[in-house]
Amino acid sequence: MTTLLVSHHACVEHDPGAFHPECPDRLRAVQRVLEAEDFMLLLRDEAPHVTREQLLRVHPLSHVEFLLDHVPREGTYHIDGDTVMSPDSGEAALRAAGGMVQAVDAVMDKSVRNAFVAVRPPGHHAELATAMGFCLFNNAAIGAYHARARWGAERVAVIDWDVHHGNGTQHIFWDDPAMFYASTHEAHSFPNTGFVDETGGHGNIVNCPLRSGADGLRFREAFTERITPALRAFAPDLIIISAGFDAHVMDPMANLNLKVADFVWATEQVLDVANDVCDSRVVSVLEGGYDLTALASCVSAHVKTLMER
Repeated sequence: MTTLLVSHHACVEHDPGAFHPECPDRLRAVQRVLEAEDFMLLLRDEAPHVTREQLLRVHPLSHVEFLLDHVPREGTYHIDGDTVMSPDSGEAALRAAGGMVQAVDAVMDKSVRNAFVAVRPPGHHAELATAMGFCLFNNAAIGAYHARARWGAERVAVIDWDVHHGNGTQHIFWDDPAMFYASTHEAHSFPNTGFVDETGGHGNIVNCPLRSGADGLRFREAFTERITPALRAFAPDLIIISAGFDAHVMDPMANLNLKVADFVWATEQVLDVANDVCDSRVVSVLEGGYDLTALASCVSAHVKTLMER
């Protein structure tokens, strides 16, 4: 078995406007680096549309209809100061969520060992009925609940190392003991959630906020001391990675000082647990990362690790 890459050109066309950090060039940089010779053995699929049924496992119909009804025919529509839709945003969001579902299907039916979903808009800030933080639908959560509904997964875990706390995934999983969410993120930054005492309705949430300026040592300690033991104890049937790379030292959106090697190490930690508890089933989905050079380097190293482990 090998690694699957799921993406779609429609996800490039989502355009929040000039100078917006969540820009189309992010995905172009990722797609370009994954065309290198090192990735010739990747299986590649185009992301399909998510179905309404798949969306409604996570988001209420009112949220889905509001977003799709407000996609502008021209110009932009501002959901809030940060979250913007353009004429192609609806198509991109449907493909992003659909790509996540497709990757889950491929991993769960053992067509591939693991998968990377290179899509945008990102998803981990999207709450049950609130689009925010550049996110429209919560791609990771949609994948998790699809794994339960389609494949009978009894427990699904999301590991999130984006520099910003995934308030949306936490919100969606809060009262569900069969869903586990763990996050490293910069403390006291957007969206100002993810405190240590936020543990979920069933102790199924693990938050590891890192002080501004923290480096790879603190990041690795959070995994070694808290996240990895909790993940092993939860023993999921599938692990999803919310793979944001904006904790990199070069990223302009935050103040953590991680390097490429730290993301490789974290990927290895997750894969080691997956090998032991869930037959290596891992789906990674792109979240943040706003320095294009750092993003490309981190994704390249992350996907190589998925392929080689």
